[in-house]
Amino acid sequence: MRNRSVTYILVTNPLHFKNINRVMRRDVFQAIADPVRREIIEILSEEPLNLNAIAEQFDISRPAISRHIKILNECGLVAIEQQGRERFCIIKPDTLAEIANWIDPFRELWEQRLDSFEMYLEQLQSKQNKEENGKDSS
Repeated sequence: MRNRSVTYILVTNPLHFKNINRVMRRDVFQAIADPVRREIIEILSEEPLNLNAIAEQFDISRPAISRHIKILNECGLVAIEQQGRERFCIIKPDTLAEIANWIDPFRELWEQRLDSFEMYLEQLQSKQNKEENGKDSS
């Protein structure tokens, strides 16, 4: 009987869900879902920067930038290295390969569809040109 009550408390108590979410690892797609994080990735792709240098490039608070960096770090997109008194953020591009691998089949699909659409438009253009040339010769 005691086990059932413990289970009931864990399932119904929302505080436990908050703790569970902290333990769960974020994935790369969560990181790139936010435009600020995508911009941070873009900035760091040029050079490693400390947290203050990153924060200066945004109109949001330093703690908000720190939370974004924390998420990027948890996802493995950014490494934080201590250099003296400063913490520098360094992009880890290998992790972006997960995104590229997921996107590639969709890229190929859309390239095929766009190629097909382009051929269709060329056929329509050719047909229209033939009709116009036929009217001109009459």
